[in-house]
Amino acid sequence: MEQSDATMKVCHFPLAFVGDCGMEDYHAPSSHIVMPDTAVPHPSLSFLTLGIAPQILGILASRNFTTPTPIQQQSIPPGIEGKDIVGIAQTGTGKTFAFGIPMLQRLAQKPGRGLVIVPTRELATQVDESLRTFAPQLNIRTAVLIGGASMHLQREAIRRNPRVIIATPGRLNDHLKQGTITLKEVNILILDEADRMLDMGFRPQIETIFRHVPRERQTMLFSATMPPEIMKLANAHMKLPIRIEVAPSGTTAQGILQELFIVQKMEKPALLEALLKEHRGSILVFSRTKHGAKKITRSLRTLGHAAAEIHANRSLNQRREALQGFKTGRYRILVATDIAARGIDVTGIEVVINYDLPDDPNDYVHRIGRTARAGREGRAISFATAEQRGSIRDIERLVRSSLRRPPTPPLPKRSPVTGQTDPAPAWQPATPRPAFRNFHARRSFRRPHRRR
Repeated sequence: MEQSDATMKVCHFPLAFVGDCGMEDYHAPSSHIVMPDTAVPHPSLSFLTLGIAPQILGILASRNFTTPTPIQQQSIPPGIEGKDIVGIAQTGTGKTFAFGIPMLQRLAQKPGRGLVIVPTRELATQVDESLRTFAPQLNIRTAVLIGGASMHLQREAIRRNPRVIIATPGRLNDHLKQGTITLKEVNILILDEADRMLDMGFRPQIETIFRHVPRERQTMLFSATMPPEIMKLANAHMKLPIRIEVAPSGTTAQGILQELFIVQKMEKPALLEALLKEHRGSILVFSRTKHGAKKITRSLRTLGHAAAEIHANRSLNQRREALQGFKTGRYRILVATDIAARGIDVTGIEVVINYDLPDDPNDYVHRIGRTARAGREGRAISFATAEQRGSIRDIERLVRSSLRRPPTPPLPKRSPVTGQTDPAPAWQPATPRPAFRNFHARRSFRRPHRRR
């Protein structure tokens, strides 16, 4: 992996090493850490220089893909060679092609099967759509195994002997328990958004999957953030992996304007309404809870906005309809929990609004990565209360910058009773309560004295 590019630094350190290429913690070399100083593609590089097969190059050219992104530049050559890889790059930088092209090229050249593990149903569908750019022309069939879909149809897809399987951990383990699938032929294993899968509690299921795949295989892990737990997972299940870090963990896209409003919790609905009037493009709103997402969506629809919701309580068909409607413009606003923070690839999202701050600062990076994709510009706006200053500091420490704090726009007045704009007069009883005019009238309302 030695590079002639002057913008590269190649370090030979253990995989768990984190930091600059210094000598303080150097031990016997066990892996390569490739850390570009910048994330700007070298002008002389193209897909032609990466060792890609002519047939795949022809497909790329027909789709007007000419210049690889930094993560693609550094991942595709070692991936084609069969090396284990840990790739770290911002969201929206083309990680799917970074592992998809090497996997499909190797499968086209020799027998075997590829397995791609992702945390959410939406991301599984998205990866499958990206791989179908090349797979049919290489005579490679794919299958998607996700929860909420028909087990019968998935068993039929498995019987057709797909060469590439894209699956969520839970549904794949269901098939393993039922004996409808075997992973003995898997020679390429990919974990996309691996850190998110650990956050969602998939660690036992991932360990089960590792026990079913052959030990002699190629393994690739990709994500925008790489906490220590992922390093431990990589050390335990990978052989001398190459760590490719085109941007430090937690780096956000350069085109995102990040802003923060400190407001009271009761002011959030009015602030959201004011921002929706200010921005007329497509908007993605993140809620911390499923109940909150449903409540926000209901409120937006009451105000006349075309809004849809995505969270774990929605069925697979409902989530697909919401996402497709958001992509096509039928819904201008999509309200989602973190289940969609890494499963949405929609071109042209103008604003991402964090109605609630995420519990994990790493999720902030993935949330705002839904905008400013593929070199575009975008805006990320977060709401926080005064009690959340610690969470704000954690986010700013992770992204290594301070969030801009603009003045709060004028907020529509809302009734504390109905929550609606331009509140009606406070409620009054229809008939005034009769007043007691004298002592005798008052006595008539008393209960009679009971003698003992």
